[in-house]
Amino acid sequence: MAKRSRNPSPTSPTAPSPAASGRPATGATSSATSATAARRPRPAPASAPRSALERYRGTIIGLVVAAVVVGGGAFLFLGASAPAYACTTVLSPSAAPSPAADATPRLGQVTHDLGRAHVETGTRVTYEYCPPTSGSHNNAARSGPIATRFYGADDRTDPQGWIHNLEHGQMSVLYRCPEGCDEAAQAALQKLQEQLPASPLCAFPPTTSVVVTRFDDMPTPYAAVVWGRVLFLDTLDIPSITTFSAQSADRGPEPQCQNAVPGASPSTAPAATPAP
Repeated sequence: MAKRSRNPSPTSPTAPSPAASGRPATGATSSATSATAARRPRPAPASAPRSALERYRGTIIGLVVAAVVVGGGAFLFLGASAPAYACTTVLSPSAAPSPAADATPRLGQVTHDLGRAHVETGTRVTYEYCPPTSGSHNNAARSGPIATRFYGADDRTDPQGWIHNLEHGQMSVLYRCPEGCDEAAQAALQKLQEQLPASPLCAFPPTTSVVVTRFDDMPTPYAAVVWGRVLFLDTLDIPSITTFSAQSADRGPEPQCQNAVPGASPSTAPAATPAP
């Protein structure tokens, strides 16, 4: 009897295993796909568009800061350049009264008393008339009375300063611009003290008893003022200023020497007719 072969009978060909064919199994494919999907960056959610305020916030803040800086600078500039006084009216020159026979006419016109109160330096004062020959004034070092010297067109002085000089019997010679501010006028004003005599009663030299300063609120280019009296001048008339000083200086309510007229004060008569 023939022997049976021990070799197994050939079987029908079978599909290669996934490992043999190099293709992943179905389960492995799903896992790989999930892993790949997990590694992909997810798109960021769409955000709402920014408002105009958010887009231009930096620019707006910069503009606000610049406006504050500019506004503060303008305020300081205007504060520094604004006058420290005001005038209700501007005096008009009045005709001098007729002198007695053979008498020397007294120059200038009388103004009424505006008081002599002390105010803090920097206080704004409104004077009933300008140029004032009395009134509220400063009482502090360097702000009133002020140094007796020539003050140029750009040297700022206020009535609150030189009115205190008038109170002590001194004289102020005022000039306005543009007439008193050209080169020739400034040179003449700078030499004015050298051409004036000493004060009449105290014999103070003009370098210690006369202020020469700019003041624009008056009807004529020049004026000489003492306590309670003003002499308006169309030109820098040195002889008239000399006579005015001799007649009326050293007569303030607080004289600075024993020879001065103590207690002299302005007339309480109405002020001269103001300019319209």
